[in-house]
Amino acid sequence: MVFFNLWSVVQWYLRPFIKWFLRKTTRLCELQRICYGDRVGAERTCNIEKSLMLSRTKDVKEVVSFLDSVVKERRFYASNFHEILVPSINIILRVKKINPKLHDAFVPSFRRSLQQIWSYRQLIDEIEDLRRTQFDSNNIEHEEKLLKLWDLLVPNNPLEARVTKEWQYIGFQGDDPKTDFRGMGLLGLENLLFFASEYPQVSSHVLSHSRHPKYGYTFAIVGINLTSMAYYLLKDGSAKTYMFNAKEYLPSINLFHKFYCYLFYEFDKLWIESKPENIMEFSVIFKKFENAIQTELADPASVFRINIEVDTI
Repeated sequence: MVFFNLWSVVQWYLRPFIKWFLRKTTRLCELQRICYGDRVGAERTCNIEKSLMLSRTKDVKEVVSFLDSVVKERRFYASNFHEILVPSINIILRVKKINPKLHDAFVPSFRRSLQQIWSYRQLIDEIEDLRRTQFDSNNIEHEEKLLKLWDLLVPNNPLEARVTKEWQYIGFQGDDPKTDFRGMGLLGLENLLFFASEYPQVSSHVLSHSRHPKYGYTFAIVGINLTSMAYYLLKDGSAKTYMFNAKEYLPSINLFHKFYCYLFYEFDKLWIESKPENIMEFSVIFKKFENAIQTELADPASVFRINIEVDTI
């Protein structure tokens, strides 16, 4: 740890000299070298972010501060990108002495990275709001979402009552699911609802596994645990690999939900493959799963997709 801290200090002081040397020898600034040399997606965008965060140039710091303020105001959306990003990019071009006519590939590449970086930061705030919002039985919208979850997962068996042991069929602990949402708030319900509505075949497939007489588990409770896992991976930045490698999308709540759905499907697959003796093995298998996902996310080239496999167990 001491060696690591010492090396970090050395890097901090050597960085300007290294950048100056590479600029002189390549005639490209660090941002250009990243945009031209790094793989599109997480590798490029994470390195762009690191470069901007470590910059000691006053104008670059001001651009970063401005974009952060836009995120705080929840204005970093596609409809505002032109007015927000054009001035910011122009400042970077001027400060870094980049001629956009000579380097026409730089601007679109750099713009995409900025869109991803600050969409991710805004997403963290939006997800935090959902997590802090507690399920409220007196809120009609909350109640409708909960009842919709049941209808999607168990379409042929209407609930007999709002508070009933029937909720345990889809993996809640007691007669009223609201108590299970305390840790992750409304985010836990939104994740489950997205999984059931957007991936009906997959969620039905996973629910059937959770009802297995030997390898069964509590579907909803496991889902809320996976919400917690996805939330912390988002917060610590690990989920950037997933978000930045999703070529057609920018980081958003929908993309977070898709990440969650991937985690649920993959955990279910590992659980069944592990053939646990009983539910007491949950902590060990869950930790094994978490470690495997973190290892995958540590590789900036990783791409995550739900690959449905129909099985019989």
